[in-house]
Amino acid sequence: MCAAKVAAVSTGTGRQVILDSAVTNMNERGYHGTSMRDIARGADITVASIYHHFASKQEILQDIMVRALHDAIAMTRGALLRSGGAPADQLQSLVRAWVMFHTTRQLDAMVGATEIRSLDDAGRRLVVALRDEQEHLFRDVIERGVEEGDFATEYPRDAVRGIINMGQSVCTWWHADGPMKPEELAERYADLALAMVKPVV
Repeated sequence: MCAAKVAAVSTGTGRQVILDSAVTNMNERGYHGTSMRDIARGADITVASIYHHFASKQEILQDIMVRALHDAIAMTRGALLRSGGAPADQLQSLVRAWVMFHTTRQLDAMVGATEIRSLDDAGRRLVVALRDEQEHLFRDVIERGVEEGDFATEYPRDAVRGIINMGQSVCTWWHADGPMKPEELAERYADLALAMVKPVV
């Protein structure tokens, strides 16, 4: 093992090296197809070194998903706080941040989108609770928009789910070398989300 990797594993960055390798491997092979040996090889460390940081592959998966969700919630909540007071402005700010997360953190988002089925019961409860917290940010804005007469949709709950799923799906098909930059895609999806709730003009 190279000296730099030894130093990384012995410090706080060691966990991140392992997580980065796990995310890459799980995107290539899936959770069940990824072994601890694969993760160790990608991190350029020994399997034994992983166990200094994580008790199991399941714990690694949970850490990936929980960290990603915490970051997504922080991004969307921050965008909401910086937006104007109008529900339309808030919704578009939320969607822009949501799409930016799913493009700039694409590999993390892919694990989160595809591997919830691989979590144990405790991990699933934790991840579902965080997903619910994220959903509430969108729901509160859209339901307030309906109550205040800014949105005319008759199906606010369906709109919430549709908008969240629309943004989340970006991680499955967007390519960095494609025709659209993350910011351009985020702006387009913000417009689509607003149309979905039928803004009253």
